[in-house]
Amino acid sequence: MPLLRFSLQPSPTLRSPPSRRLCPVLLHSAAELSRLQRTGSCAAMDMAQNSFDDQYQDCRCEMKEELIKVNRTEFENPLYADTWRKADKRWQKSIDLQVLRWEYAVAVLAYTYPTSLYLKFNAAVREGGRSREHYLECFHFKTLHFLLTEALHTLRNAQGHRCYNVYRGVRGIRFTARRHQTVRFGQFASASLQGNAAQKFGQDTFFIVYTCYGVPIKLFSFFPREDEVLIPPYEVFKVTKFTRDRDRNVIHLRSHGVRSTYNCALLNSTDSHLGSLGSLK
Repeated sequence: MPLLRFSLQPSPTLRSPPSRRLCPVLLHSAAELSRLQRTGSCAAMDMAQNSFDDQYQDCRCEMKEELIKVNRTEFENPLYADTWRKADKRWQKSIDLQVLRWEYAVAVLAYTYPTSLYLKFNAAVREGGRSREHYLECFHFKTLHFLLTEALHTLRNAQGHRCYNVYRGVRGIRFTARRHQTVRFGQFASASLQGNAAQKFGQDTFFIVYTCYGVPIKLFSFFPREDEVLIPPYEVFKVTKFTRDRDRNVIHLRSHGVRSTYNCALLNSTDSHLGSLGSLK
């Protein structure tokens, strides 16, 4: 299969993404998250049912062919296109990144680049699974989602399906959870192998996580010293402990398998539920 070399030029035969009027839910979601962070509000952890959580099982080659058709339209987003160019430039200067295919490595680099791309992308991921129609019409990061998912699959296989103790700090939102509850982050969640590094990103909620599907991306990050581990939206966790005090909430999570509502959503007209709860394959 040839490399998925994406053109950065908009296609004259493709139209711009749907208007705001057609996709109000995503805009409200991003605004709600911003409001929660500003006010220091509380939010309950859950299974993130609206998340777009596709794992693309048994359709990877078909997805690559299909995404070539939609990628030019997605690159009409200036932030996305500019960040991708800078990530590609960084990739060309590094020999360490050759362990991943070009498109996978550049996708991870673009995700870690210091712009608002990862924030907007994750806001879209959290709401992209409201329905297949919503995904098709309103989710404008189909290519980036696929490439990041494939990058994590590739790295996890290369690293022998290892599990990691990691830490995640959140500023502005105090998440709550119940012991024995099953939850998902519902987005690509950044964590660190170093507790001190994670604390720099916030301590209103501090997660102590045992992940078996998140993988270290240090070699593919603009900030390798953070020892980042990227957790996929479809990993399920069991809450093993929850504590709160005046300064912060602390949530302990242990990997409990995976759960996806969607599989190959761009190709299939029906949802396909995938899960292996409690099975860490």
